[in-house]
Order: sequence, then C-alpha cells, then structure tokens
Amino acid sequence: MLATRPTHPHLAPRSFFGVEDFLDDNNSRPYTYQKEKKSKNPNKHVSFKQRTVAYMEPFTLDVFISKRFVSASITHRVTSKQVAVAGTNSKDIKAALKSRSDIPACLAVGRILSERAREADVYTASYTPRERDKFEGKIRAVVQSLIDNGIDIKVYLD
Repeated sequence: MLATRPTHPHLAPRSFFGVEDFLDDNNSRPYTYQKEKKSKNPNKHVSFKQRTVAYMEPFTLDVFISKRFVSASITHRVTSKQVAVAGTNSKDIKAALKSRSDIPACLAVGRILSERAREADVYTASYTPRERDKFEGKIRAVVQSLIDNGIDIKVYLD
C-alpha cells in the first residue's frame, strides 16, 4: 500500500525572507516599506516659524570634530546640497598643518570654508550645536574663524 501525502490547498507564495507580506493600514504597501513616519499627534499645530525657517535661513553650518581631524560644511536646507566643504583630511590643508585636530587646525578649516562659501555666494548661515556638543573650544574656534572671515553665523543655543 502506498502512503499518500495529504494534499494541502495551494498556499500563497512566501516572500524572499520567509515572512508574508502584510499590508499596512491603507492596504497599499507591504509592511516592510514605510513611506513616511506617521505623526504621533496628527492634529498638532505647526507654527509659522517652523514652516518658514528653512526658507528664511536656507544655509546651515555643520561642524564635526574627532580625535584625528576636523571637518565643516555649509549645507542648503531645502535641497540638502553641500555648498562648501572644508576639512583637515584634504590634501591642501593636510600639508600645511602641524596637527589635524588642534585649535590652529580649526581656525584653518574656518578660513578655508569661508573662502569656499564666498565663492558660492553664501554670506550667512545658521548653526545649532548637536545635543552632545558644547559651544566652546574647537567648535567655537571654527565658528569664530568663519565670522572673522566674513560669513555671518547665527548661533542657536537651546
């Protein structure tokens, strides 16, 4: 007597990772894709300043300092394009510096960044320190160097 295997109804094919594709609330996309984050409070009021600050002050300064090098960039908020970049890892600055992470290196990065920003017709930018950063020492040296070389920086300290 031959043993027959029980016949199962045809199951839907499984996804590549072995997890069925569940649909989200709108029944439109698989659960693995997320178009945008849903707000915790959809009725939350967004102020006029929050809606317009990216257009009123379109350029932001970003400063990154590690143990080995210093880098800074000016970015356009709306298009997310970097307008000017300077860092102590680049060849033109690297040769002229004694150390790549001290205060004179920060001043050099600020000076070169201001030159490159002026070439791109950027004369103002805003800077908000990261949560872990304090506005002192090397970060302040970069910002002060930019101000001294003709770039108007608005610093927002919370």
